[in-house]
Formats: sequence, structure tokens, C-alpha cells
Amino acid sequence: MNWWMGGSLLAGCAAALRWFLGLDSKANPRGVCRLALTADREAVFNALSQEIETQCTILGITLNDAFDERHAGRTENAVRLVQLCAGEWERVDGMLRGLLKTIGARLGEAEVAIPLRGVSAHRFKSKTMTDFYRMYEFLDQLVFRSRLRFQLQVRVLRRARETLAAEFYRNCRYLDRTADPDPELWKRLDYFFHDLDLLGKETLLTFRSMLLCLPDASVARLAAEVKAARTGQERGVSV
Repeated sequence: MNWWMGGSLLAGCAAALRWFLGLDSKANPRGVCRLALTADREAVFNALSQEIETQCTILGITLNDAFDERHAGRTENAVRLVQLCAGEWERVDGMLRGLLKTIGARLGEAEVAIPLRGVSAHRFKSKTMTDFYRMYEFLDQLVFRSRLRFQLQVRVLRRARETLAAEFYRNCRYLDRTADPDPELWKRLDYFFHDLDLLGKETLLTFRSMLLCLPDASVARLAAEVKAARTGQERGVSV
């Protein structure tokens, strides 16, 4: 008798859990994000991802050319190329700013708790970002709810982007005035680019996580806002 009651209780719990998760329905399971993007969501994500990755590649190539000119002793050419890098940085920064603004505006439309993927401070190279994300890691330990942690992540990404851009532009202005060949200055520029590329990837992963949890009705509206971010309508601060 005890065995029969135990089995019945277990079966009842399994049925209740299956209903709660929505596994008996073809619709999106309740409380669970999709495991893969649908075709329309994938199209929105891929278009933006390719644009950001392309701009980061152009920025990296230009910065490498600047390093080559510096190593060859052509400091004036190197400085001019760094100023071109500032223009490319502005394009990437503008797209990331627009995308993060869109994520923040659409966050309340997510149907379920958004899966979180945090960033570790040791993945950054510049002291600016390493110190910044150490503070974030401390704050992240104080927040337990998934939605609140995701909101914190978005705010941290926005603040990190602003902080990194300000530091990069400050070094560019100094280099433009002085043409300083100090290796440490040029190393910082290399580290800043690495960290911008990392922030771009983390922003795209955050966007993908939100796309998994948005209702179908929100995707069409989101596509129009993402298009604005792609075209760089949200411009960064000029050097």
C-alpha cells in the first residue's frame, strides 16, 4: 500500500510539473525561454551581429596599421591612423549604445526570467575595465532574482561602454597633441580595442538572451529599433 501511494504521489507531482512547464503544449513553455531563436528572431540578431563584427574588424585593421607605422618610425602617420580609429570607434560605440538602449526599453516585455551570463573582470585587459568589473562582480553577488540581475547586467554594460569610450578618446586627444611614442600609451590603445570587442560580444549575447524570451508581437517592433542601431543613428562623442 505504501509503495502504491508513493508511486501515485510521484506521478501526480510529475504531471503537475509537466503542466507548469507547459510541456503538453506546442506553445512556448511557461517560465522557460526558447532554446533556439526562430527564423525571424535569428534574422534580426544576425543582421546586427554581422554589422557590429564588421565595424570591429575595420577598427582592428586600422589600429594594426597605426602600430605598423609606429614601429617603422613614421609617428605622424601613426597618429593620423589613430584618429581614423577614433572615427571607427565612434561607429561601433554608437551601435552598442543604441542596442543597449533598445534592450533596456524592451526588457519589461520579456515573458519569462531571462537567462543570465555574467562577465568576469579577468577577461578584460585594460586596468580601466578590470577595476570597473570587479565592482560589478561584487554587486552581482547581492542580487538573486534573474530579472534584476539581467537589469543590472544591462546597466553595467551601458556604464562600461561609456567609461571605456571616454578613456579611449582621452588617450587619442593626448596622442594627437603630443605624438608621444611611449610604448605604454600604445599598449593601452591595444587593450582598449580588445575590451571594446569584448563588450560588443557581451552586448550581442545579452541581446540574444532577451530575444529568446520576447513574445512574438514584440519582435516586429524590435526589428525597426534594431535597424536604427545598425545605421548608427545614435552617434557617439566625437574626438
